[in-house]
Amino acid sequence: MSTQVPEQESEAETEATETDLAETLPPAQQARMERKAEARADREQRAREEAEREASADENSYHLKVFRYDPEVEGKQEPRFDDFHVPFETGMTVLDALIHARDTFDSSLTFRHSCRQAICGSDAFFINGSQRLGCKTQLSELEEPVRVEPLPHAEVRKDLVVDMEHFYDQMEAVEPFFQTNELPDGELEEQRQSPENREKVKMSTRCIWCAACMSSCNIAAGDNEYLGPAAINKAYRFAMDEREGEDVKQHRLNIIEQEHGVWRCQTQFSCTEVCPKDIPLTEHIQELKREAVKSNLKFW
Repeated sequence: MSTQVPEQESEAETEATETDLAETLPPAQQARMERKAEARADREQRAREEAEREASADENSYHLKVFRYDPEVEGKQEPRFDDFHVPFETGMTVLDALIHARDTFDSSLTFRHSCRQAICGSDAFFINGSQRLGCKTQLSELEEPVRVEPLPHAEVRKDLVVDMEHFYDQMEAVEPFFQTNELPDGELEEQRQSPENREKVKMSTRCIWCAACMSSCNIAAGDNEYLGPAAINKAYRFAMDEREGEDVKQHRLNIIEQEHGVWRCQTQFSCTEVCPKDIPLTEHIQELKREAVKSNLKFW
């Protein structure tokens, strides 16, 4: 009893008939039939391999929707989203996917990146509705399609690149460098800092100037002059450093007490939520408010 299903029996009978027929044909015609059979087998094999590749691509790829805009190229001056299907590998980040899309599909795709280790702060994007570092965000943790946009509340230069000049201006406004009038007595004496004071300012030193906090801040969105959480955190880093002395600390408090300084913060915690370095930005702003009040009370 045959175990073949009817379709298999039919195919087997056809092959047997062709084989029997080939044996009765002249050698040249037999060779042609063999070549045709081999070509048919090759086509079927390629079709199977292509189907397997497509199935594998569907299962192991991620769908990216990437914001595109180029003011200098006709036809690309209107904002749009382009779709990319990127092969997925374990541990792949959003930045990895963008690099693959640029190198494989569209070399004009523009974005900033450098260290790929969450240190340089250059690859902050708006990913699935939240400010994140591309190099720190795992694709496997995101829902598809993965929507990648430039940081909100900033002028877009091209694709995912935004103008950072205003952000840098706000950072510079708080004089983000060490200053002191209280120098050690000896020429080689170190400017010492206690372990307790170092612990106090430690988290504030982790800022990588990525501007994610500034982009998430609703106050900064409505007040272009607001110093913003990153700049105020930088002021905190030095104002709370015991090595600077009281006179320099007062100078810094005067800077952040101005109309567009710490008092504009409405304690929404949005900056703290998106900080890739987990800096307690809102807490630092509130502590500077308390320091400003205490400083003003001294003169009453």
